[in-house]
Amino acid sequence: MTFERGEGRAVWTLALTQALGYACFFYVFAALLLYWQRESWLSDGVIAAGPLVATLVAATVAPAVGRALDRGQAVAMMAAGPVIGAAALACLALAGGEIGWFAGWIGLGLAQALCLYDVCFGMMIRRFGPEARGAITRVTLVAGLASTLAFPAGAWMAAGWGWRGAVWVAVGVALGVMLPLQVWAARVLQRGTQAAVAARDVPRLGWGAMLRMPGFIGLAVLFSLVNLNHWMLVNLIRPMLEALAVAPDLAVLAAAVVGPAQVLGRLALAGAGARVGTGAAAGITVGALVVAPVFLGLAVVWPVAAVGFAACQGAAMGIITILRPVLVAETFGEGRYGAVAGMMAIPGLAALAVAPLIGTGLMALGGVWLMIGVAFGLALAAAGALAARR
Repeated sequence: MTFERGEGRAVWTLALTQALGYACFFYVFAALLLYWQRESWLSDGVIAAGPLVATLVAATVAPAVGRALDRGQAVAMMAAGPVIGAAALACLALAGGEIGWFAGWIGLGLAQALCLYDVCFGMMIRRFGPEARGAITRVTLVAGLASTLAFPAGAWMAAGWGWRGAVWVAVGVALGVMLPLQVWAARVLQRGTQAAVAARDVPRLGWGAMLRMPGFIGLAVLFSLVNLNHWMLVNLIRPMLEALAVAPDLAVLAAAVVGPAQVLGRLALAGAGARVGTGAAAGITVGALVVAPVFLGLAVVWPVAAVGFAACQGAAMGIITILRPVLVAETFGEGRYGAVAGMMAIPGLAALAVAPLIGTGLMALGGVWLMIGVAFGLALAAAGALAARR
């Protein structure tokens, strides 16, 4: 793809700020969870409810964020997100009870909705149109390493300065690094966006009109099934592999493979370029989700197959992250991308939020094989939804 002056640097800058944003606003929970639990200042249930609240907040505001994107307000949102996120992290650092804890996660959910993938990808769809897949791939290649950054950095800082010190460092990163770089990059892309595309008179789309749009239900179901399948299995990968009698060291290796597999999947998609269309790439992605539970079955007699499961899951999620905005734009056009993507985000985020709860319930009800069987069924249903869309 061809960039105008400064746009190439802007895309790579957004790749960096998205990695920082996910590390500070999303992975902060997993990175510091053990330290929060050790202090016992909150119950485990309250601690676990934090990211659930953030996800529900992000889902609630997603339609409004999408409409603002269509009205050309991306720069304002990309500026507001780091500020709100930093304030939310400060709430967590100062929290001494449930009120401060939940206030922090409400703010983090709002920050996630305002300045992470959805708004970033929306800017690229509006600027580059059919060629946006290349720019989105560049961003996800770097941002996919957010967990690789968050876990060791969080552990190192928490060990030296305590978890509150680690959170204050995240506040500084959000305000001192993420905010200025992200605003600059967003302005560069905004300048290249055609005035007609950035028109501010965008009619509001209600649920009724949205549901009547051909293809909306099919894509919403597809993304929700993929999220439910992936996050149910990946969030419970350690207890699941333990129940399958996979050795602890091998289970840790398998869990560690998920992140790099996302990056490799995105590299493969970038290398394929225009030779692999969006529909074909989506078919390969869903196929990987169908194959993944088969590796779990093999892991009973061949434990190293657990790594194959993790590789399939990681690669599939890495690719679908790129394909989701492209599929929405190809199906519904670029003029109302933000509104459609915002409404479509609600069921997907809801699936992400409830996936660990459903997986835990299934394992308690019928053991690990019930959860794996349900995951396999979800993958088959996603394949059916993709076939129906075609």
